[in-house]
Amino acid sequence: MTRIDPRALLLSCLAIAGLAVSACNRSGPPPVAGAAPAVPVQTAVARQRDVPRVIESVGAVQALRTVAVKSQVDGMIAQIHFKEGDEVKSGAPLVSLDRRPFENSLRIARADLANAHAESAKAVNDLERYQRLDQQDAISKEQFAQLNTKAETTKALVQAKEAAVANAELLLGYTQIRAPIDGRTGQLILHEGALVKANDVNQSIVTLNQLAPIAAAFAVPESALSEIRAALAGGRAGVAVSDRSSGVVRTDGRLSFVDNTVDPTTGTIVLKAIFENTDHLLWPGQFVQVQTTVGIDRAALVVPATAVQTSQIGSMVYVVTADQKVELRPVKVLRAAGDELLVSEGLRAGETVVTDGHLRLVPGARVEAKTLAGVAPPSKSAAGKTKP
Repeated sequence: MTRIDPRALLLSCLAIAGLAVSACNRSGPPPVAGAAPAVPVQTAVARQRDVPRVIESVGAVQALRTVAVKSQVDGMIAQIHFKEGDEVKSGAPLVSLDRRPFENSLRIARADLANAHAESAKAVNDLERYQRLDQQDAISKEQFAQLNTKAETTKALVQAKEAAVANAELLLGYTQIRAPIDGRTGQLILHEGALVKANDVNQSIVTLNQLAPIAAAFAVPESALSEIRAALAGGRAGVAVSDRSSGVVRTDGRLSFVDNTVDPTTGTIVLKAIFENTDHLLWPGQFVQVQTTVGIDRAALVVPATAVQTSQIGSMVYVVTADQKVELRPVKVLRAAGDELLVSEGLRAGETVVTDGHLRLVPGARVEAKTLAGVAPPSKSAAGKTKP
């Protein structure tokens, strides 16, 4: 049996007690946690305004009238009266063909007409002279019938020769090719000295496009057809086009055409709008963004689209309360209008919503409104004051 030294046991107890006291002094009570810092966010105010109901689509500008100018007679181009890209009026001379062959044909036709008139006059005189003899039974009925037939035949021949002269004059007139519409000339395909064929299906001399007024054709989903037709019947349908690359904007469009069928392959229907385009800023073949206005939502409550968050239970927004804390509130969104959303339930006009900084937010969190530059926006009281 081992004997324990009393002095060693006393030293061990004292050492253990010292370590316990030291440990208690080091641990101490836990520090009190400070208040959580405010989360910087960007905000916007829900407001009421009149919001147009707009259907967005992509369209292409089209000339209202396009004419491929061709010759109606065979001939040779003698003179060109315009330059490529000129603005021409209806009836203005464009091309002159060589007139000489057609003038000769007209002279021949007129000579044939004069001959037919002479033959007709002789036949009529013979008929009148022999008519008296026929009344006296001095000639046979067969001979008188032949004279009557010749008189009628020569009259018909005169009419045919008159038609030939009129046709020759018409063909001579076709040697002067004139603009059928007001428009702008395109690229000149044929030049002086070139031979042209009558109504050549393979080649035209030049193409004319009407630029003012001008049309924009576009397609909309068939689901919007009933609303568009109602707006058109009520005179509320307005069309605007814009080209982002050139900055051209036109808002004076009027809906003029709704196609008579829906394309079953795409589920869309083609519409056309007319623009005055007196400055020729819209050009045929140009692609444009089309906005068709079919009505207006009066005094609608709108917020920026970035304020609305989508969750499993629907659309939600963070609303900033008077004590600069946020509450998560469900809302009902009607539709989008550009960068804004129309809200029908869950918000009131004048309430402040968070538009950026949602990831760090939880309901009840304290927030601080910041702008993009990091400077807090002025309060309403400060905004109303003026410098002395």
